[in-house]
Amino acid sequence: MTVSEREAREVAEAAREKDWRKPSFAKELFLGRFRLDLIHPHPEPAADDVARGEEFLAKLQEFAEAKIDGALIERESRIPDEVLSGLKELGALGMKVGTEYGGLGLTQVYYNKALALVSSASPAVGALLSAHQSIGVPQPVKLFGSQEQKDAFLPRCARSDISAFLLTEPDVGSDPARLATTAVPESGGDYVLDGVKLWTTNGVVADLLVVMARVPEPAADDPRRAEGHKGGITAFVVEADSEGITVENRNAFMGLRGLENGVTRFHRVRVPAANRIGPEGAGLKVALTTLNTGRLSLPATCVGSGKWCLKIAREWSQARVQWGRPVGKHEAVGSKISFIAATTFALEAVVDLSSQMADEDRNDIRIEAALAKLFGSEMAWKMADELVQIRGGRGFETAESLAARGERGVPAEQLLRDLRINRIFEGSTEIMHLLIAREAVDAHLSVAGDLIDPDKTLADKRKAAVAAGTFYAKWLPKLVAGPGQLPRTYAEFDVLAGHLRYVERTARKLARSTFYAMSRWQGRMETKQGFLGRIVDIGAELFAMSAACVRAEKLRREGTDGQAAHQLADAFCRQSRIRVEELFGRLWTNTDDLDNQVVREVLDGSYAWLEEGVIDASTEGPWIADATPGPAQKENVHRRIP
Repeated sequence: MTVSEREAREVAEAAREKDWRKPSFAKELFLGRFRLDLIHPHPEPAADDVARGEEFLAKLQEFAEAKIDGALIERESRIPDEVLSGLKELGALGMKVGTEYGGLGLTQVYYNKALALVSSASPAVGALLSAHQSIGVPQPVKLFGSQEQKDAFLPRCARSDISAFLLTEPDVGSDPARLATTAVPESGGDYVLDGVKLWTTNGVVADLLVVMARVPEPAADDPRRAEGHKGGITAFVVEADSEGITVENRNAFMGLRGLENGVTRFHRVRVPAANRIGPEGAGLKVALTTLNTGRLSLPATCVGSGKWCLKIAREWSQARVQWGRPVGKHEAVGSKISFIAATTFALEAVVDLSSQMADEDRNDIRIEAALAKLFGSEMAWKMADELVQIRGGRGFETAESLAARGERGVPAEQLLRDLRINRIFEGSTEIMHLLIAREAVDAHLSVAGDLIDPDKTLADKRKAAVAAGTFYAKWLPKLVAGPGQLPRTYAEFDVLAGHLRYVERTARKLARSTFYAMSRWQGRMETKQGFLGRIVDIGAELFAMSAACVRAEKLRREGTDGQAAHQLADAFCRQSRIRVEELFGRLWTNTDDLDNQVVREVLDGSYAWLEEGVIDASTEGPWIADATPGPAQKENVHRRIP
């Protein structure tokens, strides 16, 4: 499909959840308002939720230790059927499904803890459970499904059926306006699906699919318009064994080698209208709303990775002696261990806080969840990279090779490969920057957007100017001074009080920088992706600092590891502040313009001479596979799990 840049933006904008009916800590942070009251005191789970969650975690740990062989899954590049059957018997498929539908009804907090636990045994198994429950059938049906759909599908998802989410296509990634899979309504009430979906996580073993497809917009004289069909991207629950569905390929990757991920073709697949989730045209909203909390599962697995990195770094750095002392006592290595410990503490604080707020449902956490995904995926990758460096040559060597020559088989290099996808999964880092930036400037666009919209009339611009003047007359003066400048503010946090004062001051500075950029670039602001990315990264650091301080204070008040928690939070905040100051410096002193010029020359072929002298090891073939609808030409590699 050929879609203009403007059309693509309009599709994405139409799918955004525009209303802010509940407060948001992160939204306020980007506006220069440090609302500590929204996260402190740290929200607490209910006692019965804790008891139910801990009981399941104990069972899951016993199962994982006895039945999940991560090395076998890595070696054979598939999850054994008996593991999946065992997870079904354990109830792991229904962790987030309500008890009224046969699920466990775990909170987001304990669901995340379970994912972190099982992912430490096998990241591929963790990815399967996450894809099934965070973005597969259970979540969108729970949020948008009819009662009939909940009764029909949730009990199956809780106990027996694995689900998958199908949005991406060979030529469609983060730009859903180009979606080519179609769902054509027929007079009998069914829809007929045709198209090809790529990277269908769980698709190889799924029983139920959530499929995003485009319902053609009916012409004015088309009788389907009178029947209520308006067209647009729409979500459907589809039985995976329906006639016309073929899993054409089981994809293989750098990491997550047990991932049950494939290419799925639909050829004249009939889907009952009763299986449509929400109205026609609401598919992208279904997908984006599902991801609001669904994104928390990924940083939860990153927490588990950080914990494992810390354990291996500690044990190895005590055992390995160089130059007369354990390597961990050499500053060059010790600084890496400090980074891993402090970052793991902060990342767990971010995930726990965001998850508990999701459970309480009194805050809007769409930005918090997105920041957790962004921060977690980037930091987990860095922690794994530092672990490989600490391990030296053994970090580069596979666990199987280490064990074969008589040493402990530590899969550090596998972790690095497995974590790499997290910077791409569920919104790449670059897309997350743009998504969060859009939400961060939402208040500005709401009052002043018409001023920079070339399609608005002069009357619209005059009206917007009045609204903007009123908003900024009240907002800008509040960015000049605040409690972060008073030496005794947040004193109850003891040594961490200074960090919270820094967050308050820096939030105002961040808001001033954003306002200045919008005033300077106006309509061109959306093209300044480097600037927007740094703005978002600063916000992520401030959110992580806030979460770390609040969690440390919670642990101190409970009398559990309070002193150690304060020390870890202090270390993280000091490290984070250095990163924040560097990001601020790069807001205005950078090579963005020069980089853009170089890129234009590269794409024009001006530097093709620089590519000479190497052999291209790629195979022949198109850059993007043909996704023309039609019958399958390949064997179906879908497998059912008993």
